[in-house]
Amino acid sequence: MPNSSPDVVVVGAGIVGAACAYYMARDGLQVSLLEAGFAGGGTTAVGMGHIAVMDESAAQFALTAYSRRLWAELAGQFGSQWENDTCGTLWVAADEEELAHVPAKAAVYREHGVTVNELSAAEVAEAEPELRSGLAGGLQIPDDRVIYPPAATRWLVEQAVDAGVDLREGCTVRRLASGENGVVTDQGTLTTAHVVNASGARAAHLTPQLPIEPRKGHLVITDRYPGFCRHQLVEMGYLNSAHTLTAESVAFNVQPRRTRQLLIGSSRELVGWDRNINHRIVGAMLRRAQEFMPRLADLYALRVWVGFRPAVADHLPLIGRWPLEEGLWIAAGHEGLGITMALATGRLLSDQIAGRTSEIDPLPYDPSRILS
Repeated sequence: MPNSSPDVVVVGAGIVGAACAYYMARDGLQVSLLEAGFAGGGTTAVGMGHIAVMDESAAQFALTAYSRRLWAELAGQFGSQWENDTCGTLWVAADEEELAHVPAKAAVYREHGVTVNELSAAEVAEAEPELRSGLAGGLQIPDDRVIYPPAATRWLVEQAVDAGVDLREGCTVRRLASGENGVVTDQGTLTTAHVVNASGARAAHLTPQLPIEPRKGHLVITDRYPGFCRHQLVEMGYLNSAHTLTAESVAFNVQPRRTRQLLIGSSRELVGWDRNINHRIVGAMLRRAQEFMPRLADLYALRVWVGFRPAVADHLPLIGRWPLEEGLWIAAGHEGLGITMALATGRLLSDQIAGRTSEIDPLPYDPSRILS
């Protein structure tokens, strides 16, 4: 019989909400995990699936490095459905100006114990023969990986359910509140001490003060081309183009899949919830990719789709207690790094609810920062 008075209600069963439920169940808490659709079927299902250490800021580096380590610790339990691929990331420097940033980037990674390899132009060409000639060099992060996010989410959910989590799919939440007012859903009200808003790009629908915007993106997947791409490939200018909250942008990002397909990105648009495919920006995205890998133009694309990333202006997620409402916690705003950051988010939030000291400082992600 489902518990109508759990210790924690987690709203949203994307990969972040699933990770929260997974870790809280491991703490012995009674958890209800609510999802309007089905677990892993929202933004999680339309992402690229990279698990990568990113260095836009010290706080982003700390969270992504911690989370990548947690993913690596789970790797031994991954089934084949995860499509776990330890392909690494190759940051590509197009010219000498971009190459000049590689030593400093490499130094930051090494300072924090992350393995990196600085590659010459010849070494980049050897590592990825389909890249165009004339590139200046690159930086390889060999321990980054790629997974299939929907399968990873289902695994986390299944582990959580086995530990006693009450999963309610097809359950629409009307209002969030702790205590006697409870979480109001179309299936009844749950009273609880703690509520976690992990509803991704729609988090502000339930907590209107959250400055989370849906940032639209397109991805293209190809037919099967074994060996065409060996690493997750990202241009050195990716962070500038992808993480600046401009109206629209594109950047080179190509990812090999265990299915022998290629996933091609990426684009960003601030257009609200417009789900229509923007053929103009898809064309620009593909042309950008072909500037780095010319033979992409010869490959057959199977499908293009749209997703919405939960964006916050300072490019850091909101993880922690929401000060404007007793018992409410936020785990949202990860934009394009929700897959990477999911496990760290679940650990940080479960630590806070349990009153434990976390392995990394949670303060940079505290939601109260947006109120100051």
